[in-house]
Amino acid sequence: MIEILKTKSLSPELYEQIMHVWQETGITNPARADSLEAIRHSLDHTGTILYGTLDGKPVAALWVNHDYRRLYIHHMAVLPEYQNQGIGRALMTEALKIAKETGYQAKLEVHKDNPSARKLYSSMGLLIWMAISR
Repeated sequence: MIEILKTKSLSPELYEQIMHVWQETGITNPARADSLEAIRHSLDHTGTILYGTLDGKPVAALWVNHDYRRLYIHHMAVLPEYQNQGIGRALMTEALKIAKETGYQAKLEVHKDNPSARKLYSSMGLLIWMAISR
């Protein structure tokens, strides 16, 4: 059974496990500067990492932070072999609970070429806005 955990501190080992999830799903890349130090800085201020584990192994993760008005949901990812099992929905439910508890508006971005994420977010009542460049 999936266990959803929250952390505001990140060990090098947990960072590597979460980075594995993000790398396997294409959520992160070097241009994003998702270094351990950058993420720790976020966690020291307004950030939280939510991650889902099966048998103690992280198989999904997302990162939230806020600007005291909006809760930004970043890097939502579930390893491919664990997708379509309700894990992403469980993570998003926890992120939306944080938004409700803080009173902040939830905000996220989704790539137009990610129909499964758009379907999940829409099914949870989130409005999807897509900017199309010309």
